[in-house]
Amino acid sequence: MSTAYKFSNPDGIYFTSFACVQWVDVFVRKKYTEVLIDSLSFCQKQKGLVIHAWCIMPSHVHLIISRSKEPTLSDIMRDFKKFTADSILKMIKEESGENRKSWMMWLFGSAGRENPNNTHYQFWQQDNHPEELMTNRFMEQKLNYLHQNAVVAGFVDKAEDYLLSSARDYAGTPGLIENIGFLL
Repeated sequence: MSTAYKFSNPDGIYFTSFACVQWVDVFVRKKYTEVLIDSLSFCQKQKGLVIHAWCIMPSHVHLIISRSKEPTLSDIMRDFKKFTADSILKMIKEESGENRKSWMMWLFGSAGRENPNNTHYQFWQQDNHPEELMTNRFMEQKLNYLHQNAVVAGFVDKAEDYLLSSARDYAGTPGLIENIGFLL
């Protein structure tokens, strides 16, 4: 069995990325982003998730994570993705002000029907694409990539100005997620 792109080392630090199906720009709405941030904070406090760096882009998320106790990173990510998918899909369904509701629910429903792992809807793409950060050089490369994502996308000129990222923490200003486990 392949160990590529799996959380194979229980004590490792991993860079992971995951996206909404079809790269839908869901996280342009603050209320959906808040679900992610609250869930990440819950996983820190209750499940032992250690967040070293993070960035929420409109259609995807980048994390550098490890764990301080059981459960496994794979289990934490599974639960995180299930909870956030269920919560955000419910919000979209029930939100009268979401002008993209019909299109989004159709898209998530189509993806769910095509995937035998789902019963109705699929919100997240199946994989997490974890890469273990085994050298300081690779760690620094992934940290810079994660923090520069919003700059490269043209959202901000300086990484620390992007609210939905730990770049501001690394620059010395507290961000939206507490207790960042700094790297390097």
